[in-house]
Amino acid sequence: MKESFEEYVAKCATLAMLLEVSGFPKPGNVHRTRDANDTRFEHFLAGAVAVGPSMGRLAERGGKAEIGEINIEEIQVGYFIFEAVEATCRWHKGGNTNLGEILLFSPLSAAAGMCFATSNKVTAPLLKEKVLRVIDGTTVEDAVKVYEAIRLMKPGGLGKVERHDVNDPSFREKIISEGISLKEVFAISAKWDSISAEWVNGMETVFGLGYPNFKKYIEEEGDVNIATVNTFLRILSEKPDTLIVRKAGIGAAQYVSARAKEVLEAGGASTPDGRKLCWMLDEELHGAGGKLNPGTTADLTAASIFVCLLEGIRY
Repeated sequence: MKESFEEYVAKCATLAMLLEVSGFPKPGNVHRTRDANDTRFEHFLAGAVAVGPSMGRLAERGGKAEIGEINIEEIQVGYFIFEAVEATCRWHKGGNTNLGEILLFSPLSAAAGMCFATSNKVTAPLLKEKVLRVIDGTTVEDAVKVYEAIRLMKPGGLGKVERHDVNDPSFREKIISEGISLKEVFAISAKWDSISAEWVNGMETVFGLGYPNFKKYIEEEGDVNIATVNTFLRILSEKPDTLIVRKAGIGAAQYVSARAKEVLEAGGASTPDGRKLCWMLDEELHGAGGKLNPGTTADLTAASIFVCLLEGIRY
């Protein structure tokens, strides 16, 4: 029996997260041969399984919006982000394994549902077009729910901001009184957070850098692990990781990006020399005690894989 498009999107979301965390060695990240202090590979697996159903429900809401059964503002992206975070917290005790992925996957899932509702398939250009509509349609209620989700997940490396700090006890009243949509909230933090920037620029890195490179590596190598690691390195080499920036400063982030470029120039995961350098970089970054973890790059890599899977690419 053929699966519904909601089931398809949910499975693509889960598989994208599983493939991303399984890719090894992604320097500085948890992967199938490397755990962090309090967060293990298995925690990421549990998180991936936990969020799939929410992404399927978002696809269903996106489909309904596309055919006019609900308004675009009624997709409730923020609600389902909170639902996915809550599910993750129920299914493991390993802390924040996938908040960034959830924030990226949610508008993509709703947009995928919109694609299926009218075209019965997903293509990257159409998906990007629909993502822009989903993001532009977010509401004040979406913003409040995302703040609640972030507070529930308690991610590290957030820092403190003057305006609309997520740790401000009165965040709800301030967001509601100012009438700030979720997109507008992300615009505030886009300068120092790549996940927020993706929301503001229409997933520019995902569609313009990560997706085409993962697709290229899969076609050239026929190896999903090589494609995952090399896509991660490609993004990291061109986009200093903003989690590292917040934890260790821009100089450290630029250093890590330069090292990722060196690994890629040696062939990355595709060659013996590249793999040797990759393992060396993995050791170096993990030796920094979590300060040099390119976690945002991992989220962008997962979202890039998600787009490829939605489009029907298999390995």
